[in-house]
Amino acid sequence: MKIYVVYDSEGNHTKQLAEAIENGAKEIPSAEVFIDHVDQADIDKLEDMDAIIWGCPGHFGTISSGLKSWIDKLGKQWAKGLLVNKIGAVFCTTATTHGGIETTMLNLITPMLHQGMIIVGLPANVPENALYGSYYGAGVTCSVNDGDILPEEGAAIGTALGRRVAKVVQAAAN
Repeated sequence: MKIYVVYDSEGNHTKQLAEAIENGAKEIPSAEVFIDHVDQADIDKLEDMDAIIWGCPGHFGTISSGLKSWIDKLGKQWAKGLLVNKIGAVFCTTATTHGGIETTMLNLITPMLHQGMIIVGLPANVPENALYGSYYGAGVTCSVNDGDILPEEGAAIGTALGRRVAKVVQAAAN
């Protein structure tokens, strides 16, 4: 199974969250995981993927301009139905507790729904998500006072999302 993680990151928080997601997906032996910053991400790879996970820092409750620009290039995929029934998941980082994590993730999910993708979130029974995360995906608050280090809970929730997506892809293939 092939999983593509695409991220936008201005510092290191969102990049580290993307890498945690990659690591979680790789816990499933049959997972082949590709990861690219949006500047290097190739929309033509998407049709060969079983799952697509994209994320960015939240910018005032919405998608960063870099990732939004990349998503806006997916017209061909939409017109041809190339992403229909692919597994999708999202992630986001913000600098403040009420910085728009869930709003940003809902905005990230919307294009996936337009593409006909099947969205995977994190239910409350996922231990890493019980007290820290979001049902919509991996959402992490990273205080600007903490430097460029992703909080330990953030890495754990990213790993959990990657693992869950890989397990869902595996189950869908059987």
